[in-house]
Amino acid sequence: MTTVTGRMNALARAELTLLGRSRATLVTAVLVPLLLPLSVRAAIDGMDLADAGLTVGTVLLPAAIGFSLLFAVYAALTNVYVVRREELVLKRLRTGELRDAEILVGAALPASGIGLAQCVLLAAGSTVVLDLGAPPAPHLAVAGVLLGLVLCGALAAVTATFTRTAESAQVTSLPMMFVSMLGSGVTVPLEVLPDRLASVCELLPLTPAITLVRGGWTGNLPASEALGAMAVALVWIAVAVFAVRRWFRWEPRR
Repeated sequence: MTTVTGRMNALARAELTLLGRSRATLVTAVLVPLLLPLSVRAAIDGMDLADAGLTVGTVLLPAAIGFSLLFAVYAALTNVYVVRREELVLKRLRTGELRDAEILVGAALPASGIGLAQCVLLAAGSTVVLDLGAPPAPHLAVAGVLLGLVLCGALAAVTATFTRTAESAQVTSLPMMFVSMLGSGVTVPLEVLPDRLASVCELLPLTPAITLVRGGWTGNLPASEALGAMAVALVWIAVAVFAVRRWFRWEPRR
């Protein structure tokens, strides 16, 4: 008899091998998140951050982590789920010992591991390059990254439910990515937005993760706002899990 851990590890190793063979997915997951923060540096330098109690480092680091969550985890996993479904891999896996949740989580482990490694690398590099120093509230930063990983994995499975082909996955994932980059504090901190607009953006899926990460490095996030951000993230995760269990497709549409 095999264990749940053993089955998921075997699936994760196989998925990691396939991920290494896909150059396009590998570039998107590994290189793009590391290079994109450089493109927003000029825009950040032009923002009036002092009045909001922010610095270039406390804006650029959460932005880099947000890019990593979106590209290394969300976009990459959406493509993985769609390709494996269209190749009938998911259908064949369901005929064995693996349960549905094990299949989805096991397939998500390599991309999530890459995303986590990037976040750690970015945090370590930023403390040196941007002179950030150690975060005053590291528990908030850790919670933000972990919630972001889980949420992006779940939303990738949701996006795959209405994505027909691997080619269309590049299109169906764009709304979530654009909304997150523009409204979740990735490229523009919520602190510099008008209050009403910021209140709406606080309810977007990726906003809690970025808010917690930034609060971990600024140390200015009140406990009530931190708990509120966690609650919003957990609600989105619950909704995504329900949608996956209800509508996820294991076979191609013919």
